Amino acid sequence: MNVDPFIEAEKTAGHNVKRTCELLKVSRTAYYARRTDTPGPRSVRDAELTEQITAVHQHSRGTYGAPRVHAVLQREDAGCGLRRVARLMRQAKLTGRTRRRRHRTTIPDPYAATRPDLVLRNFRPDPAALDTRWCGNITYIATEEGRLHLATVIDIASRRVVGWATADHLRTELVAEALTAAFRTRRPARPVIFHSDRGSQYTNRELATLTAEFNVRLPVGRTGQCWDNALAESFFSTLKNELGDSRPWPSRAAARTTIFEWIESWYNLHRLHSSLGYRSPAKYETALAA
Repeated sequence: MNVDPFIEAEKTAGHNVKRTCELLKVSRTAYYARRTDTPGPRSVRDAELTEQITAVHQHSRGTYGAPRVHAVLQREDAGCGLRRVARLMRQAKLTGRTRRRRHRTTIPDPYAATRPDLVLRNFRPDPAALDTRWCGNITYIATEEGRLHLATVIDIASRRVVGWATADHLRTELVAEALTAAFRTRRPARPVIFHSDRGSQYTNRELATLTAEFNVRLPVGRTGQCWDNALAESFFSTLKNELGDSRPWPSRAAARTTIFEWIESWYNLHRLHSSLGYRSPAKYETALAA
């Protein structure tokens, strides 16, 4: 039969409490806390931290795991370690979202002209390289009306989505629209490298003509090497994971509205990036300007 050591200590409290607790292998602090039903300082602090952690997790739309939650709490001077945050999140049944494998949407053109890879997998943030190196790719969002394709243009230096476009097709106009939006938004003063994979949308003459007008070079990664465009791949994985990719959206219009809100109101402005010192793209660029 299992015996509660605290009950046994209570029965013998009229004798030597210290000796009784030693025999029952319980601490006197735990005994008195149990006797008075008063939580200790650490339990009180854990409860306060759990409230803060829950608020941060909800603000992140349920997407942040322990590292990002910990980064936010550090800025709020919460004074807690990463392991403590992870423990309290487990106890509160709070989890971040993990990335899912994405499907390929661009198909290489075997007859396209060979272009060099000017990025060479160097996707590290660079404070001196804003609007000099961009990357992009295409993915799709499943809807009940059919696929909604999304093309993006991301500034490698700050991780900011500087241009994007959606359509119900995979023609080159989709990429051209995203690239045009990026130039209208950023108006780069220097020539820009726009890195992509070897999909036919990025290697044909139509896009080459447009990028020549914008003073853009079009390097490409190697065929079949996802790491050669890792930043664009990672962005799509994050987007689909945080938007929830388990079932189709009711319509293309609904999916586009959600994408707009996620990119412009959350990802660019508020979502923390470990590669940026747990800052958002907007705050990273603001810090550079200051």
